[in-house]
Amino acid sequence: MLLTWIAEVADEPLALEPADRRKEWATNTWRLGAAAEDRRSLSVPDVVAAFERTASAIRSRVRELGFPGVATFYVWHDAQSGHLRCSTGSVPPEALPFGGAYALSDELGPIVEGFLTDDEMDTADRYVLPFPVWAFSVGATP
Repeated sequence: MLLTWIAEVADEPLALEPADRRKEWATNTWRLGAAAEDRRSLSVPDVVAAFERTASAIRSRVRELGFPGVATFYVWHDAQSGHLRCSTGSVPPEALPFGGAYALSDELGPIVEGFLTDDEMDTADRYVLPFPVWAFSVGATP
C-alpha cells in the first residue's frame, strides 16, 4: 500500500505559490505510514525508487505548468509521528519551511531505512537533530 500511496502523491493537487507558503504546505505536504508488519515486507530500494519516480513526475508537472521559479520536492522521516513525509515547495533546498534544524542528504535510503525500522528504534535514536531531509529539484535551476 505504501508504494501506491507514494505514487499517488504525483497526481495530487499541486500549489506553487511563493506568496502563500501556508497554501503550499497545506496542499503539497503528505504523511505516509505503514503498519509494522507491512514495513517488514518493504525494501529500502523499492521505497526509494517509488519516491524517485514521484519526484520525476512532479518535476514534469511543474514544467508543464510553466512555473518559472525554484521548486523542491523533499522527503523526511517524521520520527515523532512514525511517518514518512513529503512535500513540494517553491523554495530552494536550503530554505525548506521547517521550524527546526535539518540536514540535507544526498541519500534517501537512510531516511527510508529509519522509517522502516522505526518500531525497533529506542527513544534516543528517534529524535536526532538535525534530522535528514532528501531534496530533489523540480523547478527552474536557481
